[in-house]
Amino acid sequence: MSELVTPIKPAQLWLWGGLTAVVLGYFLVWMPHQSVALSLIGLDIGEWTKFLPQMQSGQLPNRNLFYLPPITFGLMLALLTVDWPNRRWQTWAARATAVGVSLLAFPSLDALQFEPASEWWLRLTMIGLVVVVAGGTAVLKRWPALVRLLLLLVALSGAILSLYAYLAVRPVVSALLGESLGIGLGVWLNTVGHLMVLAGLERQ
Repeated sequence: MSELVTPIKPAQLWLWGGLTAVVLGYFLVWMPHQSVALSLIGLDIGEWTKFLPQMQSGQLPNRNLFYLPPITFGLMLALLTVDWPNRRWQTWAARATAVGVSLLAFPSLDALQFEPASEWWLRLTMIGLVVVVAGGTAVLKRWPALVRLLLLLVALSGAILSLYAYLAVRPVVSALLGESLGIGLGVWLNTVGHLMVLAGLERQ
């Protein structure tokens, strides 16, 4: 019976553990505050920070960086399925999950109607990229070295860019509220999750 069970490789634990941490971290607190109304999860912080004068004037990193986690999750998951058999339903379920999670970055209808395209065009483009990657695995399969390079770049970008954006916004919001703000669990899970994916790739 034990011969029928495929053992889980350590690299897979790092990869899937990292992906889980990324998506879980997006739904946990990024900006902690004693008031629940001012405690922001990853899903909300990008929208909230657009009202900061420093964000509107371009003094802070582009707020689209806060929408990266669902995009990088989608890209990493889609790229990891490149070698999976297309006949298995699990393969397409994983690719559908990649696209579905990336849609968390989709702009609201109000934003599409009333905000300039510069506020949401990049996010739509990145979501479209996830769709293209998920649907184009048969082509990407020809270039395994490229797939690995893309995975490394996406994981590294996901670990750095959203953390960078939060660390830049944090002192501005602290000054606005007149109190020091910490770094929420969601930020750490996002960063660690992407680094776990990097570690998993190195162990393959």
